[in-house]
Amino acid sequence: MGRRKKIVQECERLMDKPENIRNIAIAAHVDHGKTTLSDNLLAGAGMISDDTAGQQLAMDTKEDEQERGITIDAANVSMTHEYEDTNHLINLIDTPGHVDFGGDVTRAMRAVDGALVVVDAVEGAMPQTETVLRQALREGVKPALFINKVDRLISELQEGPKEMQERLLDVISDVNELIRGMTEEMDDIEDWTVSVEGGTVAFGSALYKWGVSAPSMAETGIGFPEIIEMERNDQRLELHQQSPLSDVVLDMVAEHFPNPLDAQPRRIPRIWRGDDTLDIARQMQEVDDDGEVVFMVTDISMDPHAGEIATGRVFSGTLEKGQELYVSGTAGKNRLQSVGLFMGGEREEVGHVPAGNIAAVTGLRDAIAGSTVSSIEMTPFESIEHISEPVITKSVEAQSMDDLPKLIETLQQVAKEDPTIQIEINEDTGEHLISGQGELHLEVITQRIQKNQGIPVNTGEPIVVFRESPQQESREVEGVSPNRHNKFYITVHPLSEDIVDEIRLGNVSMDMPELERREALQEAGMDKDTSQNVEHIFGTNILIDDTKGIQHLNETMELVVEGLEEALEDGPLAGEPVQGALLRLHDAKLHEDTIHRGPAQVIPAVRDAVHRSLIDAEVRLLEPIQNVRIDVPSEHMGAASGEIQGRRGRVDDMYQEGDLMVVEGIAPVDEMIGFSSDIRSATEGRASWNTENAGFRVMADNLQRETIMTIRERKGMKLELPQSIDYF
Repeated sequence: MGRRKKIVQECERLMDKPENIRNIAIAAHVDHGKTTLSDNLLAGAGMISDDTAGQQLAMDTKEDEQERGITIDAANVSMTHEYEDTNHLINLIDTPGHVDFGGDVTRAMRAVDGALVVVDAVEGAMPQTETVLRQALREGVKPALFINKVDRLISELQEGPKEMQERLLDVISDVNELIRGMTEEMDDIEDWTVSVEGGTVAFGSALYKWGVSAPSMAETGIGFPEIIEMERNDQRLELHQQSPLSDVVLDMVAEHFPNPLDAQPRRIPRIWRGDDTLDIARQMQEVDDDGEVVFMVTDISMDPHAGEIATGRVFSGTLEKGQELYVSGTAGKNRLQSVGLFMGGEREEVGHVPAGNIAAVTGLRDAIAGSTVSSIEMTPFESIEHISEPVITKSVEAQSMDDLPKLIETLQQVAKEDPTIQIEINEDTGEHLISGQGELHLEVITQRIQKNQGIPVNTGEPIVVFRESPQQESREVEGVSPNRHNKFYITVHPLSEDIVDEIRLGNVSMDMPELERREALQEAGMDKDTSQNVEHIFGTNILIDDTKGIQHLNETMELVVEGLEEALEDGPLAGEPVQGALLRLHDAKLHEDTIHRGPAQVIPAVRDAVHRSLIDAEVRLLEPIQNVRIDVPSEHMGAASGEIQGRRGRVDDMYQEGDLMVVEGIAPVDEMIGFSSDIRSATEGRASWNTENAGFRVMADNLQRETIMTIRERKGMKLELPQSIDYF
């Protein structure tokens, strides 16, 4: 029997013992060593050769990941590890570090109970470290810390024991500061800070395959003095053999990460807002493998042989081939064609997957990433809220009209696999717009369409996604229906940033119980009366119904909401989405007869009132911005800061870290297109940099009119602004 088959059989045997299961994700800033660490763990579990671990990058299964040297898709693997005479099943997800693929990290966190956060000993906690920690803690996922590349402190920076200790303590302190800041208001989370003494911090070198922690030092006698000596004497192989990284990390995982029986009672109330008195709530919290099936899909991928594979967490019941299951938000049932586990790039079929495990199944044709799949109809899980939204768009069109149907099908599949991608399909013109998290995100998607699907496409230049937002309170505006029989009176004013953030993070939504929503809005600063009259939330905009006793309004409200959504999807300036608007419906005059207040009357009246009230509130164009961090030798610091300032950016801080200078600032996404080649030229290729989406800000007034006209021209809109827009 092959080694792989034995591992699969052992995984199957352990699946039914939730106390021995650990579901974990490895998360970190880009290039801090997640995938190299994953190789070590796979080698430790006997799944790949120990000799090639660290170079093989076994979890980067796609060709473009190997070419670019970065993880693009989250990859799953199940492995076993013996700790204290007990074998454990470890379901691991290796997640991307690049900010453009942050959606994969968010979705992975829904499936796991522990997050191994990897930090580079030289670079320390970076912007994406903070982001992945936030994603983990929001999902109720417990962190542990692995400080990687400790060998560089000895061999490159020539640090002695004292300097090393200070640097490593600083990294731990920074990570704990982030954890404390993020968990202080989370009632269901005890102290999750990490510590060397507590065994939740490990150190090592994923490249040279050695690692240490407080428990391992006590067991092997190998501490930092021995490490420094062996590193300097080029005894890395002996160091790996005496203190293997995989044992140190997997022991920490088995000892300190919660099993599903510990985690699900705490996590279910956080991620599911259904009735907690129902049997299904108890079954999920108790990890009942005999209960109703509840499976949360966190990832959709395509397999050329098996078709669409849905991967996710089984919270209750047992998945078996042939089951007929409901998929949230769709009609009818889907039939499971096969049930399996991922072993890196390969999927292995198994007979069943019980509660507490991560499964990879086929047959769920209606599922998308984020779907709740169950044996009975139930309240779905909370939607997976992605921290950043699409900020850049590219047009894609098939070179041959014969490929158009295949391209449309492929784009729909892309949107299913990655909810952070937004697709706008224009079947009349054959041009389609893909919006994503950044240039690299869109580049990878379009390359995969051409390579994997064999569809030759033409792509347009990247287009930045803008927003429109009111800047002050408007006067009351009247919207009149085409037949003059219906009138709506609306005002608009800006929502506070705190409320917009709460909506964006999913802490305020129309799916919540009304009382809970009111409390959340009041905590974010909304007054009590306003919070009681919330009629609808669309994007980050809120409609308040301030009317009193208007006849027929209840049956017309659906059309009012439709008109409102139409108006907010295409703002009055440039047809860009509106954000951060609080709209109040003060009064309405409706015709007695239903036929005279149908969609053709109500929708245009509301749309017109919303647009005119936004103009009266001096609506402005918002542009997406990015935080920029550049690490560069001091002689190139001026050139690096010049690259930010020359892009309408602002340098906020400059400081020394090790032998490099760090330049931090912000710049508009529009100006950052082409940044990578320019910064290489300006610094002779000696800069490393990182960008992170930082929301939207009001564009400078002197650029508003020109930008609006450019967008209107691109969209084929009229090239004159409404006369009432006279404030530019």
